[in-house]
Amino acid sequence: MEPGGRRRQQQQQRRLQELRREAAQYYQDHRVPQRMEEALNALFPQRPADLYGELANYFSKFSKAPVICKLVGRKVLDGVGQPTLEVEIYCTVKNYEKRICSTVMSSHSQIPENALPETTEADEKERNDSVNTAVEWVNESLNMMLRGLKPTDQCKVDKILGEYFTKKVEEKKEVQNQEEEEEEEATLALTSCTPSATSLPGKKKSAKPGKKVAVAERPIPPAEPAESVLRGSVAIGGTSLAVAKAGAAVSHIPLYLHIALLKCDQDSLKEMTLPLPMVTLLNCEKISPAKLRLVKEVMLIPPVQLSLKQPSSQVADSKKGRARNTGKKAPLKGKYEILTGTFKSPDEMVDMYVELINKFPFIIALIDPLRKEDRQQWSNICCALGSKCYLIAEDAATYISKLKTDQNINVPMCSGVVLKYINETKVSDLIELTGLLDGQRHITILGSPDGESSDDSLVDLAVGLGARFIKLGGLSRGERVTKYNRLLAIEEELAKNRTLREANLEFIAFAEESQPEKQLSDVLPPPKQDSLPPQLSQPALQVHSLPAQHADLGHPN
Repeated sequence: MEPGGRRRQQQQQRRLQELRREAAQYYQDHRVPQRMEEALNALFPQRPADLYGELANYFSKFSKAPVICKLVGRKVLDGVGQPTLEVEIYCTVKNYEKRICSTVMSSHSQIPENALPETTEADEKERNDSVNTAVEWVNESLNMMLRGLKPTDQCKVDKILGEYFTKKVEEKKEVQNQEEEEEEEATLALTSCTPSATSLPGKKKSAKPGKKVAVAERPIPPAEPAESVLRGSVAIGGTSLAVAKAGAAVSHIPLYLHIALLKCDQDSLKEMTLPLPMVTLLNCEKISPAKLRLVKEVMLIPPVQLSLKQPSSQVADSKKGRARNTGKKAPLKGKYEILTGTFKSPDEMVDMYVELINKFPFIIALIDPLRKEDRQQWSNICCALGSKCYLIAEDAATYISKLKTDQNINVPMCSGVVLKYINETKVSDLIELTGLLDGQRHITILGSPDGESSDDSLVDLAVGLGARFIKLGGLSRGERVTKYNRLLAIEEELAKNRTLREANLEFIAFAEESQPEKQLSDVLPPPKQDSLPPQLSQPALQVHSLPAQHADLGHPN
């Protein structure tokens, strides 16, 4: 090369280094170097196409981390046509406002199946008002409170959301207390103006001596009152999940990995286990003309050795046209109705389930085999069947935030719980509670609420949290198939990266002594080794039986 050409090349290299320094100074001091593009064009008229890419990668190291600049909430429809909330997250990325992601919350209803039309109408109005309130919270208060925060700082975001929700709860209590005081004052004023009625002499009846009093059978404890849901609370859960998705997006990693890193440190995260899907085969709902009332759903669970693609095709091909509907059981006078007109006492129910599991060892799990209030029988059935199958509480574990904060909450003795991401639940709540369950040898199941949406974030949550199972329903309807397809995609990605670890199922051998009220905070005994039946090692689909809890708690198909 001629001396003049070598000199020009050296000048160009020095100029390029100066441009790099100027660009770095720009990102540090926010001073824009003048005519950078013109200088590049003058210096490198024949520059390679990837030069801009190299410079962009170099300069990006000095850019500010993305921060939340705007939240947008709107009312949309879920998978069953009910109104629910969508939350969009916008971030400032390299001085530009950019839409990062959105999430659609699933709705959850506790309307009894046999509710009166006016009750259903009132619930629909309350649901609509609640979504409108949630949209207002997102677009106004939460939009201002979260502005400028990093979407990767999930703990800080959830702390702010929790404090805001607590404030709203206290405001509602104050309003209720004021209304109650006004009502009491009005009642006292009315009572003082009304003459009191005196009882007439000789009218009081006393019990006759020697009369026998009938002794009733031990009844099942009455149903616990439904938990009140604060209007607008879905804004808390929707915003928390949307921020988690935004954090994953700006970190350029999938959501399941982002959740896993939030739960445990990166050094210990070398392999991940996929949750086994619980695929509904038979659904037994209120529209059923049949008479059987014991079983609510029958689910299939693939063996741990098979990939998700193997059992899913078998379910779709071999089970067409074989679905049948049955009814559900309901407690009456302290007994469970397993067939129309056929009742069993709580003790007889335990014996019946023992006989069922002994006869059909492929049944590896029972969800809500008894009412959640019947804690004594939960203890008995766990001691009888805990080493042979999973005894799962679903309706007893609906409110995640309450399970996490209330140490005295009575949850029946069980092998594990079904958790649902609803209302004011935050991502940090799930991480904390599943960590607690893991440490106490409970299994975690992530389940879809009644009103499902097409948002497949539930699958990423289940994978990232290390849930043992995921309960999505049958292979039908777009909002469900979307989630199954997401599970298949994650399995393929983990297998490709060689980070997929095979699931390991171990049943729990409970203590033999009766423990009527087992808390989630109680540490369970270690699982019994080699407790799985030999059939679970065979390459075949497993049958999962889900007896219903009682008649007013059904899940639409």
